[in-house]
Amino acid sequence: MALAPPKPLFPSPSSSAVAVAELSPSPPPSPPSSAAPDPHSSASASPMTEYLAPPRRAAARRPLCAVADAAAVAAEAEDAGSPRPRVLVAEKLGEAGLELLRGFAEVDCGYNLPPEDLRARIARCDALIVRSGTKVTREVFEAAAGRLKVVGRAGVGIDNVDLQAATEHGCLVVNAPTANTVAAAEHGIALLAAMARNVAQADASMKAGKWQRNKYVGVSLVGKTLAVMGFGKVGSEVARRAKGLGMHVIAHDPYAPADRARAIGVELVSFDEAISTADFISLHMPLTANTSKLFNDETFSKVKKGVRIINVARGGVIDEDALVRALDSGTVAQAALDVFAEEPRQRIASWCCMKMLLLHRISELAQLKLRKV
Repeated sequence: MALAPPKPLFPSPSSSAVAVAELSPSPPPSPPSSAAPDPHSSASASPMTEYLAPPRRAAARRPLCAVADAAAVAAEAEDAGSPRPRVLVAEKLGEAGLELLRGFAEVDCGYNLPPEDLRARIARCDALIVRSGTKVTREVFEAAAGRLKVVGRAGVGIDNVDLQAATEHGCLVVNAPTANTVAAAEHGIALLAAMARNVAQADASMKAGKWQRNKYVGVSLVGKTLAVMGFGKVGSEVARRAKGLGMHVIAHDPYAPADRARAIGVELVSFDEAISTADFISLHMPLTANTSKLFNDETFSKVKKGVRIINVARGGVIDEDALVRALDSGTVAQAALDVFAEEPRQRIASWCCMKMLLLHRISELAQLKLRKV
């Protein structure tokens, strides 16, 4: 299967700059297939063709996680004879990771810092570790005045880090791409089942003193079609679990090897075929300029009437106003969202309808994941 050349996450760095380094080894390349071209290949016009390319690798070193990489940078500085480096941990991590850092660095834990406080403290730090809630903007890099050497993203997505600014300031940006794979996949399946069987609504009704068995019957998952949009680490794990529930699973991803999908009984299809035939759609793509509001009025006009949507990826891939319109019209029967375009979500009152299951971005908060990251 011919694959489109990967699109860099940001322009090639100069000699004084560095690119994003993914922290786990790449899987071996798939052997060439003699089968006819798949509809998901780069030859097909797909909204996903330009944003699921593998990230660039700028370092031969492959640490285990974001914390380990920040620690490695700190250790290198210490070996060079410089004072103990300072690491700012801007969001909560597992205690094991903090202990690892404290072995050779001064650890400054400052959780949920306002932007102005983050800029004030970053000037005294050599490394910064964040999760998804901290925005590492150009202003942060400028405030660091060249001292900041590495930003560790304790998780997968790096859309909360200004990569261009990091490149210009010679700062390495690393992530932990496998740390929350299972946690996010399990959470996606939990939302899938809870939404299908109206668990949250029935619970609220029962606690309100009502007995409305017939109102919250729900739908069965067996024999239903699930479209996994983005067949990467999390998407493929969701597919495995959905197969175990007796669902027919299809997927769209222009960069996923067909043989890897076939190995777990998943059929790769075009974007339009996926959204038009699925009973459930589970989103697992990154947020880029090309995926921003990908699920908009036009996309919802092509979906199967009564589809149910799960999103544990990035809130910005859905046009939230368009989703509300689709729910009101009945085009979309239900939606289960763990992520939002604006976090924390402020305008929640207009979303409090029985067709929506809303959570606080907790897909990555399993206890085991907090230790692994």
